[in-house]
Amino acid sequence: MKGFADDIEKLTEHNENFRQVLYTGQNLQLVLMALQPGEEIGEETHGDRDQFFRFETGAGEVRIDGVVNKVKADDGVIVPAGAKHNVINTGSEPLRLYTIYGPPEHLDGTIHRTKADADTSHEHFDGQTTE
Repeated sequence: MKGFADDIEKLTEHNENFRQVLYTGQNLQLVLMALQPGEEIGEETHGDRDQFFRFETGAGEVRIDGVVNKVKADDGVIVPAGAKHNVINTGSEPLRLYTIYGPPEHLDGTIHRTKADADTSHEHFDGQTTE
């Protein structure tokens, strides 16, 4: 493989995992996520990386440094490095999205089937890329 090329909308809409790393490069990482109704990523801050979110299904909100942004399918959000943020599913169906970290955040190939799995994992990018 050279890079990543696939139908990201279809992959995102069919994803059932809380988190699934699809591709890791030296400077960017592509991750699918699915938040169940009422579920959230959890408040976090990435001091050294920007993050882009694209929402494909559902409804929710993204909180960035105390500012609440309502989101729905087809919305995109950028969280700058150093901003405290959280993504919350406020709807009645799964909130499905993909996110791009720059630089990578997670170990390549990571799959957390549930938020509980993610909460017990303490993995972080170790420099190993997809190719």
